[in-house]
Amino acid sequence: METALDSGNTAWLLTSAALVLLMIPGLAFFYGGMVRSKSVLNMLMMVMGALFVVGILWVLVGYSMAFAPSYGNAGLLGNVTAFAGLEGLMANDPEAGVPAMGFVAFQAMFACLTVGLIAGAIADRTKFSAWLIFAGAWAVLVYFPVAHWVFNLNPETGGWLYKLGVIDFAGGTAVHINAGAAALALAIVIGRRVGWPKTPMRPHNLTLVMIGAALLWFGWFGFNAGSQIAADNTAAVVFMNTFIATCAAGLGWLATEKIRDGHATSLGAASGVVAGLVAITPSCSAVSPLGAIIIGALAGIICALAVGLKYKFGYDDSLDVVGVHLVGGLVGTLLIGLLATEAAPAGVNGLLYGGGLDQLGKQAVGAIAVLLYSLIIAAILALIIKKTMGFRVDSETEIGGIDKALHAESAYELGESGGGGVFAGVGHAARTKSEVES
Repeated sequence: METALDSGNTAWLLTSAALVLLMIPGLAFFYGGMVRSKSVLNMLMMVMGALFVVGILWVLVGYSMAFAPSYGNAGLLGNVTAFAGLEGLMANDPEAGVPAMGFVAFQAMFACLTVGLIAGAIADRTKFSAWLIFAGAWAVLVYFPVAHWVFNLNPETGGWLYKLGVIDFAGGTAVHINAGAAALALAIVIGRRVGWPKTPMRPHNLTLVMIGAALLWFGWFGFNAGSQIAADNTAAVVFMNTFIATCAAGLGWLATEKIRDGHATSLGAASGVVAGLVAITPSCSAVSPLGAIIIGALAGIICALAVGLKYKFGYDDSLDVVGVHLVGGLVGTLLIGLLATEAAPAGVNGLLYGGGLDQLGKQAVGAIAVLLYSLIIAAILALIIKKTMGFRVDSETEIGGIDKALHAESAYELGESGGGGVFAGVGHAARTKSEVES
């Protein structure tokens, strides 16, 4: 059984799983730097809390719901009990070329990251306990089923969007549109932060934002190229497309900022990186490197403009999850219908390569179906939590600082309150007093 496994592909799969896991603290740093200093720990905790909750649920029911054969071959939901607890997957599958548990681990990271993405929309004002309940419920009711629609690639018992012919190599629909739509629902249901939009709410640590963006870009090569589940030519093409689209998006965002505001900012550079990564995620196996540059540049420009929609429509998406992930996911998913080329590994031509409107129509169906499903279910869940336990902290806690109120901690201890801990501080004070008296 062991000899039937491909050690090279297995090594790449496990490495990719670790890279995607690294994206989760990267996301926490990216988001954490963008909030105010009084709520940075809460933001980190929301992302990491989602990791803890969804990781457990993935083992219990999530993998079955996403990757087991669908009920009645309808492609809507995997058999919940098929792999529950994962005990039956500990033996190797000689036909797959990689250990089944390696694939389970890889996809677990996708689930945890996707839920964490939503947290940025409701920063600064959310009860940690309410967020954890939402994270678990949304994972079970939305992410696991949608992952089945998109990522279960069995031609008979797999997901309905896959069988329809929707191209989504690594999660433009299942991850980014899915999370972005949920973020929009939460921002509307929970409401605006105290003082928004009149009160300035600038990022407190742009260095942390850049570090987070760098970790996301690094880990994203596992996210995209790892989705091939093999160390082969497709993975190499995907790797290069992911790299070059992100470069183009960064330039697109900075150019938009310069023309619109007169300045190209570090926050814009970091945001452009993420926008490009989001947009190339569904399309990385379907386009040429030139196509990837076009997708990245358009994503950088469109997402830079889209983040301003919250001011026009009045929803407080704290960290622009809607403008970057929902809009960027739509850009990358739909542009497959225009820029896909049969020379790329996916082997499909889009409209501009003589393929007609057929693929564009399929991409639109996939994008709209995921958007509406996630938006509706997330809104219902948010309303239930709001009406029962409450979803947001009171205004006094929000203004005073959510870190100290909910977590009894502060991210930064400055002046005399810092140092080597309680006992070290006491010792230093005693020595100083002794020295003064002498």
